Amino acid sequence: MAGLGRTRISLPSQFSAEFSFPRKFAVCLTSSNSKGVVLFGDGVGGTKISTVNPYTVLETSLYNAITNFFVKELAPMSEVAPVAPFGACLIQETLIQVGPAVPFIDLVLQNENVVWTIFGANSLVQVN
Repeated sequence: MAGLGRTRISLPSQFSAEFSFPRKFAVCLTSSNSKGVVLFGDGVGGTKISTVNPYTVLETSLYNAITNFFVKELAPMSEVAPVAPFGACLIQETLIQVGPAVPFIDLVLQNENVVWTIFGANSLVQVN
């Protein structure tokens, strides 16, 4: 068992102090049979994908671009007043019953060959 939090006693913080690299940490958990990966130290980029928050938090300009694109692509669907912390909400009855027919989101990571695709069912959440 290892502590992976943001405190000074966490494993990433201790590695950072001992080996003199930036206090940065990433973990990739996979749902397939392949192995995940854990990264310590400096990486490239500026978007944080966190397991601490119940939803991914994006930099404001990225969030606005994705939200505006979704609303435009789903134009015939009825938009309603947003429910915090979300910026755009749609009426559920307008979504296809077998799952939302919404655009995929491709997050390009360290290069164009490393892409994380988020499918419609994983990019929306049902709220009251």
